[in-house]
Amino acid sequence: MKIYGLLIGATLLVSSCATENKEVTEEKVIETEQKIELGESYGEFKVNPEEAISVEEMLKAFNENPDANEFTFESPLVEVCSKAGCWVNIDKGDGETFMVRFKDHFTIPPATEVGTEAYLHGFAHWDTISVDLLQHFAEDAGKSEDEIAEITEPKFEMGFECDGITLKK
Repeated sequence: MKIYGLLIGATLLVSSCATENKEVTEEKVIETEQKIELGESYGEFKVNPEEAISVEEMLKAFNENPDANEFTFESPLVEVCSKAGCWVNIDKGDGETFMVRFKDHFTIPPATEVGTEAYLHGFAHWDTISVDLLQHFAEDAGKSEDEIAEITEPKFEMGFECDGITLKK
């Protein structure tokens, strides 16, 4: 009888240990799936990805209160300055874009691929962009002379001055 008791006790002990190990393994998998692989960072500000919100959330908050203009957001890059990597364009979520210029003219590699996911920190603002500057940006983007010549009106739009960007791997 003692042997049966010992066998039952040992079986329960082994099965409880196996259950605990299974739970720990499942937790590690979940943690691994949520882990963010970060690439290079640029700019003076160290971006904290855990503070990032979506572009849509950032635009909504800024439109509701333009005085609350400091944000960290996550987005794919839809265009990168091909000359120096001194600006990027971000999709607003409706097919329109806004420009992110880098504070103190820091740069990212111009060869950064379109679609690269990034975390950006900085300040949103309303801005009138002159025809000359719009044409300069079009030239940086590799637009044709005809496309550049078609730019004849300044734009009033939201801009973003970025003081730190971290690319995802």
